[in-house]
Amino acid sequence: MKLISSALGAVLTASLLLGASAKAQDFPQRPVTFVVGFGAGGGTDINARIFAEVIARNIGQSVVVENRTGAGGAVAAAYVQNAAPDGHTLLIMSGLQHAYVPATQSKAMYEPIKGFAPVSIFFEMISVLSIPYDHSAKTIGEFIEQGKKKSGGVSLGSPAPGSPPHLFGALITEATGLPIQTVQYRGSSSFMSDLATGRIDLAFPTYGLAQSFITEKKARALAVAADERWSELPDLPTLVEAKLVREMPAMWFGVVAPAATPRPIVQRINDEFQKAAKDPDLVRRINATGMAVRTSTPEAMGALMQSENAKVGALVERLNLKQ
Repeated sequence: MKLISSALGAVLTASLLLGASAKAQDFPQRPVTFVVGFGAGGGTDINARIFAEVIARNIGQSVVVENRTGAGGAVAAAYVQNAAPDGHTLLIMSGLQHAYVPATQSKAMYEPIKGFAPVSIFFEMISVLSIPYDHSAKTIGEFIEQGKKKSGGVSLGSPAPGSPPHLFGALITEATGLPIQTVQYRGSSSFMSDLATGRIDLAFPTYGLAQSFITEKKARALAVAADERWSELPDLPTLVEAKLVREMPAMWFGVVAPAATPRPIVQRINDEFQKAAKDPDLVRRINATGMAVRTSTPEAMGALMQSENAKVGALVERLNLKQ
């Protein structure tokens, strides 16, 4: 009897696997949606659209980018977590912010690990510490010194709680004692206008967004938020070199599907991201925005998500960022 039961179990498992593989071969059956939790025109949105264009061409199906802003990306994450697990609705997420938002909330809108199936990392971001070009400070030391003397400290433009700029502000305060007041914006592009006119003191735009402001002498770059110096701005120190932060948070972005998405479909989507990442024109366009294309296996991304979740949880406790 046990032998018959085991045999039936094996047949059932094999049938399910064959069914999932068949679905993966037929995928996609309708337009695919990339859900972005950040405003249109920012670095994440732009790069999601570049990938969407190439992947749509490769799979012969539309790939739509949908911006669902709010709650630091939690609105988008909760929407995808609760979507049908068929691979047609995917979340474009920041590794840092995806872990940060639920870590700071007593009642999180989504489960950062259990709620999703990792698909692939797809780019890393390089940000530039920028101040208004007409600011009286010309160096990092002068900016910190003057900021400490300013009533209330300095103002930092940030797209949302838990975004890299927001956490940079907390880390800079920890390392230097500079008081920083965060001003929240819906997207990165909007705070650059206020930086150029001096309405805010500090921002961390992507290089692609900052480049024209720097060239036109509307913003001054003082450092890069990256693990090492960047070839486009080789004279600028990293935040760690400048002793503005003690450690760098994650700057990678990735794509995840709802948790119950069948493994063969996850692999099929991963294959398409890997293929798109080898397109020379895509690489050129992504690099022009100040990003670096990077992909991974679903397993490698899952391990990275686990690691980042633990690291960010510890940072939230250390910096007392719980809401």
